[in-house]
Amino acid sequence: MTSCAFAQKKETVLQQNELNEVVISDSKFALAKEKSGKVIVKITAEELSKRSGQSLATVLNSVAGMEINGNQSSAGKNLGYYIRGGRNRQTLIMIDGIPVTDASGINLEYDLRLIPVDQVESIEILKGAASTLYGSGAAAGVINITLKKAGKKAIAGNAHMSVGTQTTADRTNYRPQDYNQGLSVNGKLDKFNYYASLNSTETTGISEAAVPESANFEADRFSRINSLVKLGFTPTEKLSLDFFANYDRLKNDFDGTFDNFNNPDTPLNVSTSEQFRLGFSPKYKYNKGEFVLNTSFNTIERNYNTFSSYSNSVDVSDYKSRSINVDAFNKYEFSKQFFVVLGTQFQFQEMDSKTAYDAIAAETAKFNTVDPYLTAVYNSDFGLNLNVGVRDNMHSVYGDHFVYNVNPSFSFSELPLKVLASYSTAYITPSLYQLYSPYGNLDLTPEENSTVEAGFEVALLAKKLTFNAVAFHREEENSFGFYTNPATYVSNYINIEGRNNAKGVETMVSYAFSKDLKVNANYTFTQVEEPLSRLIPKHKGNISLDYQATNRAFFSVNYQYVDKRKDAFFDGGTYATIPLMLDSYQLFNGTVKYDLIKNRMSVFAAVNNILNEEFVESVGYSTRGRNFKIGLNLNF
Repeated sequence: MTSCAFAQKKETVLQQNELNEVVISDSKFALAKEKSGKVIVKITAEELSKRSGQSLATVLNSVAGMEINGNQSSAGKNLGYYIRGGRNRQTLIMIDGIPVTDASGINLEYDLRLIPVDQVESIEILKGAASTLYGSGAAAGVINITLKKAGKKAIAGNAHMSVGTQTTADRTNYRPQDYNQGLSVNGKLDKFNYYASLNSTETTGISEAAVPESANFEADRFSRINSLVKLGFTPTEKLSLDFFANYDRLKNDFDGTFDNFNNPDTPLNVSTSEQFRLGFSPKYKYNKGEFVLNTSFNTIERNYNTFSSYSNSVDVSDYKSRSINVDAFNKYEFSKQFFVVLGTQFQFQEMDSKTAYDAIAAETAKFNTVDPYLTAVYNSDFGLNLNVGVRDNMHSVYGDHFVYNVNPSFSFSELPLKVLASYSTAYITPSLYQLYSPYGNLDLTPEENSTVEAGFEVALLAKKLTFNAVAFHREEENSFGFYTNPATYVSNYINIEGRNNAKGVETMVSYAFSKDLKVNANYTFTQVEEPLSRLIPKHKGNISLDYQATNRAFFSVNYQYVDKRKDAFFDGGTYATIPLMLDSYQLFNGTVKYDLIKNRMSVFAAVNNILNEEFVESVGYSTRGRNFKIGLNLNF
């Protein structure tokens, strides 16, 4: 009798938590998930803890509609973000609601390797155009990363460490070569709160390039240091003042491009990336709404020491970027069913660079945007939800351009069903590098995107079974490309003529056999036209089985299938680009976690690529084989 009553209580708590889940990405303010007109994927702190040992890129790579290329390669490999057939320039990364970019990057993209998953509290992935709320760059999707913050105790902390192998399938070496450790403290003292963390990673064992048996093998090292400080002050219940500062550094060996036909491994190719961010975010609540001011200043410096086999010397390249973001927005509630978000966002981007062959001056390579925007959200009592928005992109180089969004949805009262649809436009301006680098083209015109999507969500069997499906169609015009004249070898960025489409369907299903045993699966079909097709699988699927065996022991196994992909190989000897088709591959992974002391001390063990499958993620680069990792987590 007592046992049954306890089980019913647990089930009620679980259902209540599901009903109370909120998302913020499609309105910038907390909104009940069932009232959102988007299928937003939220990865919670609990779910992240169950994926111990995985990188941030690997976690994101299991989400429907997403392909994070490079997450299975060496730790120093750059990442490609492909959401619904989009590319890096069409994916906006945000940290605590603030956009982050590298102004010196080819596509203004942000390097997710700069963020250790140990500092992350939760992640929201909003797929589809979101330029009305977030501006240029949010054409295919938004990844909003929320970092950890202070708890309710006066002082608390966490320490963690892990050690693992780092080996390829063909050069098996199970020595420990992957080390991660970190320490954080946080607390709340009356009106003050604080959070501080320090994390480090040291990895070796894999060559970045896929080295043939006949060539020399050299393990490329990767190291990362991350520090973060958050300070908060709440002088009144209505006003809160939050400050943050973080310093991050990556250092890794890489392999030479023009030597890849002979011996790509040289000991002198080293890159370093340093990031410094600081910001201030005051919030003021009043009877009918809330005012928020998000500000940030960001600098990123990248340095490359590249060995040249032609001059038998090391060439030094430096890239520096500076970004400023100021976003002031206000939520006003006209009623419980209707509120409006009105804001203005200012962004400034500047870069300079110096290489052995050229230089870009900061006085030339800079631009800014001032974007007023308006979003209105209506949630009726009879099931209709409507989210509409408009934004004026006011660019210092390209002038004004309007984007808009219409997103209705309807939740049926007598059926566990929600249907949704949306039409959104987006506007992407060329980056500073695409305009002012030696390959730059001042005649580039901005890319324009429009996205249509429609789908549904259903919950059956007392919400034990949930299923959703969304069909999408995105149209790109004036896409950015890169052209090399075959006669003169002169290269520059261009606009690809005509319109190109990306379309597909993504589905997610979850079934709880009991409160302790749950299966999750997703499948994505993506079809893109030839100019957009590189490294995008047509079919991709994920299945995971989670089992809470006891109140202390947790087991998880997952399977991933990635279909064939088109790629291209640049031959440094002939300067020719050779198209290739990469084979499909499948991965099995497993994790075991055990609480030695409930809520205090836990250990985990993980194995990735259990079958030690040999595969190619990107042509010319190594991929990880079967690898093991064990770790310890301590809360105090």
